[in-house]
Amino acid sequence: MADRKNRIQASTFPAPDDVQGPLIQAAGIGKAYNHRKSPIVVLDRLSFSLGSGETIGIVGASGIGKSTLLHILGTLDRPDAGELYYSGTDVLRLDDTRLARFRNKTIGFVFQFHHLLPEFNALENTMMPALVGGMDKKTAREKAESMLVRVGLEERLTHRPNELSGGEQQRVALARALVQRPAILLADEPTGNLDRRNSDLIHTLLMELNQEMGMALVVVTHNMELAALVSRRVTIVNGALQEFR
Repeated sequence: MADRKNRIQASTFPAPDDVQGPLIQAAGIGKAYNHRKSPIVVLDRLSFSLGSGETIGIVGASGIGKSTLLHILGTLDRPDAGELYYSGTDVLRLDDTRLARFRNKTIGFVFQFHHLLPEFNALENTMMPALVGGMDKKTAREKAESMLVRVGLEERLTHRPNELSGGEQQRVALARALVQRPAILLADEPTGNLDRRNSDLIHTLLMELNQEMGMALVVVTHNMELAALVSRRVTIVNGALQEFR
């Protein structure tokens, strides 16, 4: 069974508009880290579901497992136990190569630090996921330019990261995450390093792009103004999800 699952190509996954039921469904997720005396359990039989286009915020104190959960949902890390379904298929059964292909085409990431490549300009940085995914250079350039224009950086296409402000760098990172129009955007403290004005701008862009692109959005944040904008808020208590009110 596992071998058959491993042969699934990322291209066989349904498009978001074709999904019946949850876009993502996690079941029985467990994750622990080794410690000198005993394992530290971060996630314990955690379950989670997310519909296409839904917005959700994961909030709470540092160290409760928010980023760990986000990395597992984004298939950057594998859990110790449990299943992670995308459109009804357990993607954790894919081998690493096919999982990377799936992740490239399906999931966008924005982190607290922009992680732009300093030797490339804004347009080149934004093109990267599309080029890695096999898109031809002309199409990748057109899509990257369109996304940079959408986030208000039409005058910064040829600027390198050190020529951009912190807010502009994060907008490039957002454009890069969305250049392939992923079904899901995962954001880990996306405004953690920004001032109030730039934070508000990123908040507005996240909500607008969620509506325009129909993407699901999961955001880990300490910023309660951002958390207030999403449709559902949760936290992690004793390794399990709880609604946050």
